Amino acid sequence: MVKFGLKLAESRAPEYPESAYVDYNGLKGIIKELAGKNLARVDPSHREVSLTAPPPTNAAGRQLTSKDGGATEEDFYSTIDRELQKVEAHTLKEVTKLRTEIGALEADVAALDNEDESEVERVRGRADAVARGFLALEKYVNVNFMGFHKILKKHDKNSPSHACKQFYINRMHNQAWVRGDYSDVVVRLSAVYSALRNDHAAEENKDASQSFLRSTTKYWVRTEDVSKVKYAILKHLPVFLQKTSTGESDSQFTNSVYFDNDQLELYHGRLDKTPGAIAYRLRWYGVGDPKIVFFERKTHRDTWTGEASVKERFIVDESEVKQVLNDRYPVAEKRKKMEVKKGATKAEVDDWELLVNEMTQVVQAKQLVPTMRTQYMRTAFQIPFDATVRISLDTNLCMISERGYDTMGGAKWFRDPEKSLADNEITRFPHAILEVKLELGGNSLEPPQWVTELQNSGMLYEVHKFSKFIHGCATLLPEYVRSVPYWMDDASIRESIIRSGGGRILVKDDSEKGVGPGANEIYNHLLPFGNVKDPKLDAKGRTANTAALVEGAKDAPLNTTASKYYASADETDEEIMFNATIQGCCEDTCAGWIFPFCSAYNSEDVLAPTSVQKIEPKIFFANERTFLHWLHAGVVLYTIAAGILAFAEDSGSASGHWYAMALLPISLGFCLYALHLFLWRAEKIKTRIPGRWDDSRGPLFLGGILSIVLFVNFVMKCHEIREYRYAVLHEL
Repeated sequence: MVKFGLKLAESRAPEYPESAYVDYNGLKGIIKELAGKNLARVDPSHREVSLTAPPPTNAAGRQLTSKDGGATEEDFYSTIDRELQKVEAHTLKEVTKLRTEIGALEADVAALDNEDESEVERVRGRADAVARGFLALEKYVNVNFMGFHKILKKHDKNSPSHACKQFYINRMHNQAWVRGDYSDVVVRLSAVYSALRNDHAAEENKDASQSFLRSTTKYWVRTEDVSKVKYAILKHLPVFLQKTSTGESDSQFTNSVYFDNDQLELYHGRLDKTPGAIAYRLRWYGVGDPKIVFFERKTHRDTWTGEASVKERFIVDESEVKQVLNDRYPVAEKRKKMEVKKGATKAEVDDWELLVNEMTQVVQAKQLVPTMRTQYMRTAFQIPFDATVRISLDTNLCMISERGYDTMGGAKWFRDPEKSLADNEITRFPHAILEVKLELGGNSLEPPQWVTELQNSGMLYEVHKFSKFIHGCATLLPEYVRSVPYWMDDASIRESIIRSGGGRILVKDDSEKGVGPGANEIYNHLLPFGNVKDPKLDAKGRTANTAALVEGAKDAPLNTTASKYYASADETDEEIMFNATIQGCCEDTCAGWIFPFCSAYNSEDVLAPTSVQKIEPKIFFANERTFLHWLHAGVVLYTIAAGILAFAEDSGSASGHWYAMALLPISLGFCLYALHLFLWRAEKIKTRIPGRWDDSRGPLFLGGILSIVLFVNFVMKCHEIREYRYAVLHEL
C-alpha cells in the first residue's frame, strides 16, 4: 500500500503551491516525538492544579527531561488548528476566484453572437477551464480532508491517552471548506453551457400514440465522483430547476413516504417483481412542512408481456391528505371543479376519478400505513419538455422508518421532524444515486454518444432495479422481511447497514461464500464493490471497460467480458477497430473458435458487466429446441451413414464404404456441436452477458465439411458412371 505522504505529493495540483496543502510530514514528526515520551493519561477527576509542582511522570513512571524533546500535545493541537485555517482560507479564496471568473463568463455569454463559431468555442474553452478549476479544487479539499483523517488516526494510535480524532473530525465537518455548499457554481456553469448550446424548450408533445423506446437505468456514484458526474452532464443538459427552487442551489429537497401493511405485502411484491405489484407513496418537495402533496402509485409490469410499468399520480392539498387516506375525499365535488375551472376533457376527468378511487380504496383494502420515508437532495438535468434524455442525481440519501408512532387516524402520516431519531430508525446511504431515463424514437434508437461515454467512464456503478424503498425496509425493518435484495451483500454499504441495526440480514464476516442465499450465489457480477469476502472498494464502474483500458494501459490483459462489449471513453474509432481486430484474431484456440463453449473466455473467473441482457422465459425453451434440432440432424446423418455402410458391405462397393465412413464422424460432430452450443448458450443466459448469442462459425464449419464430402461423393459417382458407360461400350 502506498504511504499517504507519497500519495499526497503525487496528488498535488500544479496550479496550487505546496504550502497550500496540509503539512503532513511536519505533523507526523510531532507525533513521532510525542510517541517517544509515552505520556501518561490525564486523570479527569483532578480539578485542582499546582503552579509550582513539577510535571508528572510518563506512563512508564519515568520523569521526563529536556532530552525527551520539547514537543507537547499543545504543539500538535496548535499546528492542527493552523493547518485547518490555512486549508479553509485557500479553499474560500479559490471559490471566490471561480465565482468571479463565472461572472465574467456570464457577461461574455450575454453579449455573444452564437453565429460566430470561433467566439463560441473560445468562450466554451474558458467555461471548460473554470469547470476544471472547480474539479481541481474539490480534489484539493478531498486530499486534505483525507490527510487530516490519516494524521489524526496516527496520533490516536501513537498517543491513545490523548485521543483527539473524534473532536477534530466533528470540528472539520462544521467548517466552511467541508460543510459549504458551492453548488451555485454548478448552476451558473449549467446556464453558461446551455446558452452556448443555444438550448430552447421543446414543444410539449401531447400525442400519446407515438412509439418510443423507454428505458431507465440506476447507478451508484461515489461521493468523490459526484461533481465530476455533474460536470459531465451539464456540458450537454441544463440543470432543471423546479419552480419552487430559489436558484441558489442545483438540488431540491425531496421527501417520499411509502405505505405498506404489517406483512409488508407491497415490499415483497416489488422485491419479487410480481406482475401488478404496486408502490404507494406520498411525495412533497422543499424544506419544512408539506403544502402540496403528490399521491403516487407505481405499478410493475413484465416487459416481455408487451406491457410497460406505469407511474400515476394526483395532487392534493396537505389538509386533504387525511380525507384521502380515510376514503372520505370528495371526489364528485373535485370532479366538478376540474370540469368547470380547469377545463379538463371528459376522458382526463374520468381517468383522474378512476385513479383517485383506486388509490383511496387500496389503503383500506390492504390496511396500508406509513412505513418508510426516503429523503434526499435531487438534482435534475433536462431540457424542458424534451424527454429524450432525463437524468436525476440524488445525494444525501437517507431512509427513515415511519413505524412506531400513532398515526391518529391518518392525521399524522410522517414523523415529527423536531424529534431526534434513534440509530435503528434511520440509515444513511453512502453513495449518490444516478438515474438515466431515455426515451428514444424516430430514426435512431441509440442513446446519444455522450450518454454512452458517461456510462463507460468508470464513475457509474450500475445496480439493476435498485429501490430506495426496498433498501430502507430491508435495513430498518429486518424482523419483518422474508427476503432481501441482492445488493445488500455489497461490501461498500455493509457498514451503513450495521450502523442502523440491520446486521441480522447480512452474512457473517467469516462466511465461506461472502454472500447470502439467492442471486449472488449464481451470478458473480451483480455487486459493484464485491462482497465481504472479496471486497473491491477501489474498482472502476462496472459499466465501463476494463480498469486497464479506462486508465489508459492498452497493453494490459483483458480480464473481464465487459471489454468485448464496451469501448473506453478515451479510445478513438481507430483504436476500437484495432482492439476488436486483435481480439477477433488472437483471443481463442482453434477448439474455441469452432466450439464456443471451449473458449477460454467462458471460465468462471470472467465477469460480465452489470448492464445485462434481458431474458424472457421463452428463451430457455428456444435454446432447448435449437439443441434438439441440431441433435436430430446428427442422428439423421448417422442413420444414413449406417444404412450406406450396410448396403456397401453387401455390394462390396469401395466408394460406398468411403462415403459412409466420412459421414459417420460428421454426424458425431453435429451431435457434439449441438451439446457444446447448448451449454455455451445456457451459460450466456445464466450470466446475461450482452452481445450476440448466436454462433456464426460452427454452422459454416460443419456445413462446409458436409458439403465437401457430398461434392467428393458426387464426383466419385460421376466417375463411376463414366467408367461403367465406357466398359459397356467397350464390350459392345
